Amino acid sequence: MSDDISPILDSWHFDPGQPVVRIIRGDDGRERVQMRLDLGILQMEMAGRPDGQRPFGCESLLEYYRREQETYEAAHLDSAPFQLEHDACAQLWRERIQYYHRYLAFWILELYDLCARDTRRNLDLFEFVRNHAPEDHIKFHFDQWRPYVTMIHTRALATPMLEANRLGGALQTIDAGIDRIHEFLDEYDLTDKQEGCQELQNLERWREEILAGSNWEQESEPTTRIEVLRRQLRDAVQNEAFEEAASLRDEIRRLSEHRPGDS
Repeated sequence: MSDDISPILDSWHFDPGQPVVRIIRGDDGRERVQMRLDLGILQMEMAGRPDGQRPFGCESLLEYYRREQETYEAAHLDSAPFQLEHDACAQLWRERIQYYHRYLAFWILELYDLCARDTRRNLDLFEFVRNHAPEDHIKFHFDQWRPYVTMIHTRALATPMLEANRLGGALQTIDAGIDRIHEFLDEYDLTDKQEGCQELQNLERWREEILAGSNWEQESEPTTRIEVLRRQLRDAVQNEAFEEAASLRDEIRRLSEHRPGDS
């Protein structure tokens, strides 16, 4: 068998304006996801580490270093906390990129549950590095991507809810994502950069688009509308729009009195 992959590349054209992704079935019968790049193809496993490797017998390096941390801290109760070596951070960074390529592929394929799984995994990685990296600049090297991954994770969770007309759950999920990005900005004293945070603006615009939908008020349960109105009330109070806040309080009170099962 020839090592030349030109026939595959020639039959699957690259589009510079849009990532090209597909799922194939391997010779072993298992599915894999492929992404077409300008100079070749990325092929990734559907689960586990995208390259199919099991470093040190673990599903991923993150799992391995978590075990190392637990072992170390169990044996060194009175010692300094577990700390990652610089080389370990570099390896975890490369692994992060593998999961990035895969969750992007899943997003394009609208496999939202798998996208949410992999974005959750990278958010866990950022937290682990924040807690155990040897230097602050290494921590931020990872953590600077937290707003972006939070945005994709939020969209991957909320999109299926919207498709199922679960507006309350979708809005709660979006609000939680917005809050987590605010937390990131607060942690790094970047609250004055909110207007320039594209990920935050993306989720807030999406939320407003949902609220502007012509039928959401009629189609939603009272509990859903109350959740939305409470968020609007917080915004109104923060902006000192007191007349609007009073009107929102009245509407919340009216809906609360007419919840199913309420007396």
